[in-house]
Formats: sequence, C-alpha cells, structure tokens
Amino acid sequence: MIDSFIEGNRIFLEKDFERKKDRYMTLVESQHPTVLWIGCSDSRVNAERITHCRAGELFTHRNIGNIVPTHDWNFATVLEYAVRHLKVKDIVICGHSDCGALKALDADMTGDAYIPMWINNAREAQVRVDARLGKPASTPEEKAARKKEIEIENIRLQIEHLRSYPLVADAEKRGALEVHGLYYDLNTGVLSRIA
Repeated sequence: MIDSFIEGNRIFLEKDFERKKDRYMTLVESQHPTVLWIGCSDSRVNAERITHCRAGELFTHRNIGNIVPTHDWNFATVLEYAVRHLKVKDIVICGHSDCGALKALDADMTGDAYIPMWINNAREAQVRVDARLGKPASTPEEKAARKKEIEIENIRLQIEHLRSYPLVADAEKRGALEVHGLYYDLNTGVLSRIA
C-alpha cells in the first residue's frame, strides 16, 4: 500500500504540483485558510474533494463522528489556533450519511474501551431524535429515517458544543465568525446546509 502512496505522490507532482508551482510556493511560507472544517474521520468524506477546495483553503479537524467535545485539549487547541491566529471567518461542522460513530450509539460496544466514551459526546442527538420519533423504528425505512435524523441532529448538537467555547461565542457576537452545519450524502454526493 505504501508503494501506491509514493506512486500517487509522483502523479501529484507531475499533474498538479509542477503545473501549479506558484500556488504551492505561496503556501511554503504561511497558510491563510478562511474556514475551519470539522468533519468525520470517515475515509469516504474528504473535505477538499467534496468541496473542490485547493490546498490552503481549509483548516481541517477530523475525528470519529465530527464531534466537538467540550473538554478536549486537542480540539480546543485546533479551535483556538483557527480563530485567534488564522482568523478564520467560518467554521463548518460537516456530518454525513452512514456514519459509523452514530450507528455505534445503538451498538453493544462491550470490549471497546475508547469508542463508547467518545461517542457519548453525540448521545444527546440520539435522545432528542428518539423523543421526537418515539421508540426506535422497526421497518428498514423507519430505521433509515431515524439514522439520518440522528446524523443531522448530531450536527446541530455539535454546533451547540462549539458555541459553548467563549472564543467562538465572542467572535460570533462581534460578527467576526459564522458557524455552519453541513450534511454530506454518500449516495448522491450532495452537500446540504443544515444550520
């Protein structure tokens, strides 16, 4: 597999890097992204690819379930750097269909030590959807609809978590920052606004 990465890099150098060398050379000294993109680690959801962005346009943080934890040094550091130092104008939380993290909310995770603790950051999304829709559905159509509702509600929940950070609340209040929720559908390739 590593050999294929090296070959892919050779193709990148030939077809992209060398042809757009001036653009890449501007990125050598500094970066000036205007967006902090918070997305899922899922290998099918590459932010630059689904938005057709170029290198240097997105400052990206990915984790299981596109979660914005409220007490996590790694996330807080990314957020602080993006808002205070890069001065991003927008923060996007992007969820997606067929999210394994959100499916795991219903799964028996006995034997896993870390995943259950992490996805508890999304548990409230499941609770809210089940309060609206009633007990978990039984038909395949109802199960699919519930799953999608949880994925979308999780984006809203993570926006709430994001706004609990004082530096985000302050930047929004000053009009220096906007927060957005997006949902990517793997079946159609469509990226939609949620919030």
